[in-house]
Amino acid sequence: MKFEIMRDWLLEGLNDVMKAISSKVANPILTGVKIDVNEKGLTMTGSDSDITICTFIPVEQDGEQIIRVIESGSIILQAKVFSEIVRKLPTNDVTIEVENMQTHIQSGKSEFHLIGSNSDEYPVLPNVKDEYRFSLPSDLMKSIIKETVFAVSQQETRPILTGVHWETDEEKLVCVATDSHRLARREIVPEMMPESPFSVVIPGKSLQELNKILPDNSDLVEIVIADQQVLFKTRNVLFYSRLLEGNYPDTSRLIPSEYKTTVQVNGRKLLQAIDRASLLAREDRNNIVRFSADGSDVIEVSSNSPEIGKVEELIEAINVNGEELKISFSAKYMMDALKAIEGQDIAIHFTGAMRPFILKSMDSDAILQLILPVRTF
Repeated sequence: MKFEIMRDWLLEGLNDVMKAISSKVANPILTGVKIDVNEKGLTMTGSDSDITICTFIPVEQDGEQIIRVIESGSIILQAKVFSEIVRKLPTNDVTIEVENMQTHIQSGKSEFHLIGSNSDEYPVLPNVKDEYRFSLPSDLMKSIIKETVFAVSQQETRPILTGVHWETDEEKLVCVATDSHRLARREIVPEMMPESPFSVVIPGKSLQELNKILPDNSDLVEIVIADQQVLFKTRNVLFYSRLLEGNYPDTSRLIPSEYKTTVQVNGRKLLQAIDRASLLAREDRNNIVRFSADGSDVIEVSSNSPEIGKVEELIEAINVNGEELKISFSAKYMMDALKAIEGQDIAIHFTGAMRPFILKSMDSDAILQLILPVRTF
């Protein structure tokens, strides 16, 4: 195997692949990156058995030659070492040659010699049969992840809650995450829906890594869902993830349909006020902030820490409707929810001081956030 490549392209592809590589794997071969070169270009593969990422670098793109392939072949190299070498090469011109598992990397006056492994030892890529297929714009995918994945459970006691539930019906895709203390839901109507409905749970960790790879543009991401696997395809990246096994709880029954108090307020102003109030609440284990509405168009956000002091802040609401209310909640959960709705004017619907409350944008029902209050007496 021998080829010449531009270092910037090699490093960019390698950075994506490295997101799937972990030192904590049962199979030592997975600490390596698999490199395949043929007349079409270079493919690099990394995996931790849960996530597999393949990046493809074409021989040329937009009329620019990126790779000159002299001899096709494949090799596995220690990923961490190879990545550090490529990152620190002195010039943009790189030549890589493999002879009897000895890999020679040359750039400028620097030359490295690495011992590789036989690529036949690398696990076969997951076989994703085309059961359900649809596409979403990349920037929309990133929004969906941002608006839901923060609410997945960090506890492995209920593994199914560490993922985001993706479910379709005839009209829409619904993405839900919950850790049993809060819930984030996003509804989307894809232009091309899968022919039949599906229900899968994608690990939150996988979606967080996918989010780092997806471009900030409207290029379509093709999504293929099959038995125990999901594949996200972009222009030059294949991102495979295993799916979580088990039945996701029915979260629709948690969402109240009747409200006793509704507060409409600017989300950014409320976020900033809660952020300030949480300065005194952070020392407290639960990071509790109190919220009061007395029927006027002014709401109060406050926090009290016996060792430090207290803070009270009044915020002008757009509208307050319904019964008087005093409620306490986690400042972190509330700030996460407000960030997901991106500082728009929001409506907060309450059903009582100890009942879950929901947040929505005043302009759209697409994003819903639900939070359980905290008992403080």
